[in-house]
Amino acid sequence: MNKIAIVTGATGQDGSYLSELLLDKGYTVVGLRRRSSSEKGLERIEHLLNNDNFKLVEADITDSGCVNSLISEYMPHEVYNLAAQSHVGTSFKQPSYTSQVNLQGPINFLEAIRLLSPSTKFYQASTSEMFGKNYEVFADTKYQKETTPFVPQSPYAVAKLAAHEMVRIYRDSYELFACCGILFNHESERRGENFVTRKITKWIGEFVASGQDEDFPALRLGNLDAHRDWGHAQDYVDAMYLMLQQDEPEDYVIATSETHSVREFLTEAFNEIGISNFEPHVVIDPEFYRPCEVDWLLGHTGKARQQLGWRPKVSFPELVQRMVRSDIDAARKEKLERSSLQELEETS
Repeated sequence: MNKIAIVTGATGQDGSYLSELLLDKGYTVVGLRRRSSSEKGLERIEHLLNNDNFKLVEADITDSGCVNSLISEYMPHEVYNLAAQSHVGTSFKQPSYTSQVNLQGPINFLEAIRLLSPSTKFYQASTSEMFGKNYEVFADTKYQKETTPFVPQSPYAVAKLAAHEMVRIYRDSYELFACCGILFNHESERRGENFVTRKITKWIGEFVASGQDEDFPALRLGNLDAHRDWGHAQDYVDAMYLMLQQDEPEDYVIATSETHSVREFLTEAFNEIGISNFEPHVVIDPEFYRPCEVDWLLGHTGKARQQLGWRPKVSFPELVQRMVRSDIDAARKEKLERSSLQELEETS
């Protein structure tokens, strides 16, 4: 009998990659999506929908009754909770909603597992944003690791930290196999378009598809000097899986141990299309500044490397290259489809 895994947020970036990984390992995957989630997200898992071992289910993780029913029906071996309101900027505009999804959802799963299926292993997606402006220093290097105190700087980070602590409480109080991956920024060709990395590469794709039109609207961004530890999401879901295969549940920082500024990401991305100076194409817009910025994130991954045997495979330049090329291909395809449709309408 196949192992059964529930993956929340299955239509998202991480959920789609994780579902692929688990299916490849012989799991039956129950992927959860919100009724209100966009149809665009289905593109990430369209290739999985005909797999007999993949089942896509509409569910609301903020509804305890719904979560209880899911656990009772499937009695999963593993639950990976990746569903979240995951945009930091949005959390300042929708703090209550962010808290409801990012905290109440994990609590509902922990409680359902405790009551109905205590052998189920639970993974919670935590975030480097919980560290906020805090870091440690060794040999003139600023970094964050599992023991670095948390100082969240956004409603998103506060809600994620509360969920992180609830996992610890259920682990210690009820001996559940429950753990958290403290994931630093991870991107991919499947990243949502409202995140800065994908915003940049999608703009470049459309700019290239326009023939690099001189009148093409400028790319509008906020703080270019914020530093992030950026990896590829496909590497990071490997770490999620490995955490639930250990003998004991523990929390791990997952990162590349390199940090790059938004400015460096821009430079790398524009270099891909032969432009050495991005500044004529970029406008700094105060609208995109956060009320409280996190300036520096750099993950120390010694624990994950030693205990999980995990290493990131995709380098920063390769990550940027893959995202840029993917968005160029997508923009050219979209332009060609529009032209074909226009020709069809003109001749009909």
